[in-house]
Amino acid sequence: MSVTDMFSNIQGFLSADQDIREDIRKVVQVLEQTAREILTVLQSVHQPSGFKDIPSKCLRARELFSTVRNHIGDLKTKFPVDQYYRFHEHWRFVLQRVTFLAAFVVYLESESLVTREEVAQILGIEVDREKGFHLDIEDYLAGVLIMASELSRLAVNSVTSGDYGRPLRISRFINELDSGFRLLNLKNDPLRKRYDGLKYDVKKIEEVVYDLSIRGLTKDPETAGDK
Repeated sequence: MSVTDMFSNIQGFLSADQDIREDIRKVVQVLEQTAREILTVLQSVHQPSGFKDIPSKCLRARELFSTVRNHIGDLKTKFPVDQYYRFHEHWRFVLQRVTFLAAFVVYLESESLVTREEVAQILGIEVDREKGFHLDIEDYLAGVLIMASELSRLAVNSVTSGDYGRPLRISRFINELDSGFRLLNLKNDPLRKRYDGLKYDVKKIEEVVYDLSIRGLTKDPETAGDK
């Protein structure tokens, strides 16, 4: 084979690779748009009127997740099933975003931490990498950390809306989350940097709770009812 033929073959490979990446980018763009729509729905819970309508907001978000599942189903067809990590960089960010959105919905519904399996089910993907398109553990953790930041904001806005019990419950949840992350030996630099942000979220929420305590407003209605 001549040098010209060799480089012609290489160009063919590069062109095919570029075509795959372009197809992936097109689907990811649509997926990002749906993620923004879900975020817009959920952002309304930060408004005073939004606290009264959380169930309907979560229901609407779950309806939009069906569109997310369709887009991800389309994405799965754009690359060879055994080359997930070769193209992972293209959808990593948006997968972390929709993981955050799924985690936020579950928290708003039950004030509990969503599992990796639950997120995978909501998104219509796998947990095990051997089964194809899956939720990487680091993407799941990144999504959970984004949610923590959103909850620190929710704690502040809860006070503005006159909901003084919610910041206490958020504080307990975030402290448990922080304790869990402390058990992990994080080697991924971006993930570790995001975890460093959790420390600021904990501090921010603690300041909210402290402010409520010195104003005599820290009695949680749920615990108060037990007394």
